[in-house]
Amino acid sequence: MRGLMMETPLLVSSIIRHATLNHGDTEIVSRDASGATHRYTYADAYRRSSQLANALTRAGVREGDTIATMAWNDYRHFEAYYGISGIGAVCHTINPRLFHEQIAYIINHAEDAYVLFDPGFIEMIERHASGCPIVKGWIAMCERNEMPESSLKNLICYEDFIGGEPEHYDWPVLDENSACGLCYTSGTTGDPKGVLYSHRSTVLHAMTSAMPDAMNLSARDTVMPVSSMFHVMAWGLPYSATMVGAKLVLPGPNLDPESLCQLFVEEAVTITAGVPTIWLGLVAHLQKTGARLGSLKRILIGGAACPKSLIAALEDDYGVEVVHAWGMTETSPIGTLNTMKASHAGLTAAERHEIQAKQGRGVFGVEMKIVDDAGVELARDGVAFGDLLVRGPWICSAYHRLGHVETLRDGWLPTGDVATIDADGYMQITDRSKDVIKSGGEWISSIALENLAVGHPAIREAAVIGIPHPKWSERPLLIVVVNQGESVSRDELLGFFDGKVTKWWKPDDVVFVDELPHTATGKLLKAKLRKDYELFGSRA
Repeated sequence: MRGLMMETPLLVSSIIRHATLNHGDTEIVSRDASGATHRYTYADAYRRSSQLANALTRAGVREGDTIATMAWNDYRHFEAYYGISGIGAVCHTINPRLFHEQIAYIINHAEDAYVLFDPGFIEMIERHASGCPIVKGWIAMCERNEMPESSLKNLICYEDFIGGEPEHYDWPVLDENSACGLCYTSGTTGDPKGVLYSHRSTVLHAMTSAMPDAMNLSARDTVMPVSSMFHVMAWGLPYSATMVGAKLVLPGPNLDPESLCQLFVEEAVTITAGVPTIWLGLVAHLQKTGARLGSLKRILIGGAACPKSLIAALEDDYGVEVVHAWGMTETSPIGTLNTMKASHAGLTAAERHEIQAKQGRGVFGVEMKIVDDAGVELARDGVAFGDLLVRGPWICSAYHRLGHVETLRDGWLPTGDVATIDADGYMQITDRSKDVIKSGGEWISSIALENLAVGHPAIREAAVIGIPHPKWSERPLLIVVVNQGESVSRDELLGFFDGKVTKWWKPDDVVFVDELPHTATGKLLKAKLRKDYELFGSRA
């Protein structure tokens, strides 16, 4: 027997329409590269998204066509999220930090009909244009008087493109399983792979991530995604914040600590999100200048493991709750969020931070398990660790136009992470499967060692890799960046591990560098480090 409920499709256009009807006067604030501030409301954004939708339709864009963006977090990019997907086209966000060859590859692989871009990327666009013949037009997201000088014949001004178009659009009733968004992985081990999100998956992801035991978003919040709108849809915040009617602050390209602090205070930001590197720099700035964080209550930290020292500094010194998270492009991206349970109420700060260092519990809709090499599920005891597999309604089932690539394992997505899960459901990444160090037949977690290293007051960033050893197969090598004005010796740093890890986990040596290599999404590029230091050798 079927239920007698309306079969209303879950569509991205319904999110912005809801915000306009119920939170139309709530502000969206954004900063540009010059530091100038732009303000308007959800009602304004709805009208301009409708104009973009009309302009794209007039230009011949049809359902299923792919329209790319290459832009920072700002109001025009926000309009593109809704104007493109609302008409049934696919919003393809391009990460400008990818290698040149990767950008050209994904534009062609996605078959982008138009590319909307910030004018600051004009040199990059000119570099790619000749190699992307399928693109009909390159749309600079600016006013006519801000148009960059260029010889491109099919260069279009965004404001001219949408100007004069009707401020209303009759959003089509689409199949909720039709595609609405496209993001490509960073492609560190081959060509980037496209993850194609549906309207249904995007709306469900937004609903769940906004829940109290997840991001805990409401119309009383001011949300500032520092996570990039060109990287996994800014972790879904342009959808979830809009869904609840929160004030939205889009920081643009200037993500230095001073600029962020200014926005936190001036706009009364209550929640923000970004990778650990951003917040490590922010804490160093706060400690150096004595600056404060205004009304900030929560920081969502993901993209890499968050060190306990960073959690402690933000919570104990600045009163900001840290919500540790885990996800990936293939999970839309929210997979887990670390929030406390009622049973944790009596914990000391140190005990709480120990739990918060884990990536958290799976949000409703995401199932997780860990398995051994034979695929046998392991105990959820917080000790056993194995390959992490996930499944759910916003988890990738296959890669875009790569049907030959086997994505799932018996209906589960292999994440490439090695993890533990405890009896309360808290998952902790112990390593990437390709980064875990095998020494004498036993496993060593590079992430655990890195988190300990950055707990030293002189260390800004750390990476641990396995290097060949004639007796033990591999041994850990610690590579560090020292804070400006600080100094620490090799022996002092190695001694910092004493009593914190078992003796055989302790790194054999330390390398001091000016900076560490990162992927286009800000993660440590350990493949390069392993190649650079494969001949370094280890002390027997």
